Amino acid sequence: RCMSPIADTVWHQFRSFLSVFSGVDSTLFFGRIGRLVLRACLKKGIKVVAINDPFIDLDYMVYMFQYDSTHGRYHGEISVYQCKNPADIPWGSAGAKYVVESTGVFLTNEKAGAHLKGGASRVVVSAPSPDAPMFVMGVNEDKYDPSSMTIVSNASCTTNCLAPLAKVIHDNFGIEEALMTTVHAYTATQKTVDGPSAKKWRDGRSAGKNIIPASTGAAKAVGKVIPELNGKLTGMAFRVPVADVSVVDLTCRLSKPASYTEIKKAVKAASEGPMKGILGYTEDQVVSSDFISDTHSSVFDASAGISLNDNFVKLISWYDNEYGYSNRVADLLLYMHSKE
Repeated sequence: RCMSPIADTVWHQFRSFLSVFSGVDSTLFFGRIGRLVLRACLKKGIKVVAINDPFIDLDYMVYMFQYDSTHGRYHGEISVYQCKNPADIPWGSAGAKYVVESTGVFLTNEKAGAHLKGGASRVVVSAPSPDAPMFVMGVNEDKYDPSSMTIVSNASCTTNCLAPLAKVIHDNFGIEEALMTTVHAYTATQKTVDGPSAKKWRDGRSAGKNIIPASTGAAKAVGKVIPELNGKLTGMAFRVPVADVSVVDLTCRLSKPASYTEIKKAVKAASEGPMKGILGYTEDQVVSSDFISDTHSSVFDASAGISLNDNFVKLISWYDNEYGYSNRVADLLLYMHSKE
């Protein structure tokens, strides 16, 4: 059946978390990001009324939500659908207004738009989209127009880390040009042992044993959310053997000379002001595991950056590429709902 509510007997031991919620009625898919978006939604009081996953059975969905190797155990109760065609999912009858499309498959307006046929009002794609408007919280969410935008993209986790930092630097000092490198945790798209790759051969090498150079569109995507930086920024990735937490290295040439102390001051002010909760700031001697389950999009590491001179600097910012990003998906839902 398309609609299969999880039995109370499966959930009886941990049903307390879903007793009282209000606000946005939303639904989501149940992959890696989908499960973490659900955690973020529950913490923020977003009412999740349905889940769809066409690939795994219900008991396994319960297990994967309850136990997480990186972020720990969680509890909840919810109804679940298993439909392979988004248009067949009865979002309307479930009372869902917003769908979080987190399969990584339905990325275009046309494909994600199938959810609207099922009765949803709006769709948030939890990945970059080739044609849907792209938003990064703290950077350009004010451009959201509810009268014309029913399908939007929350960009990528790396764009969500890079864009807030790039905005602060560009607004205060100007960015003439920049290169980004993200040292990125491995993901489910990689191989546990060497195997064939449909793209670059080295993409098929073991994720747990190698540092693997990879392409990323995250830096170029910043030009979509900060148009003044379009064509001024590009980048690459290194996939490394850690399960979670990544770090951005932004090396840029500034328009206006600034000491590293002045740069730190500007970033700290933003982290305590307009970007509070989005952009963090630390001067501690931190390492990647210190940011597991951190809800910020980006945490500037003041003690890790360097400057060659007042016009050429290397800036470092950490991000939980799973949980920080998932929190921004939830925040975008709340923001869109506030504009209805």
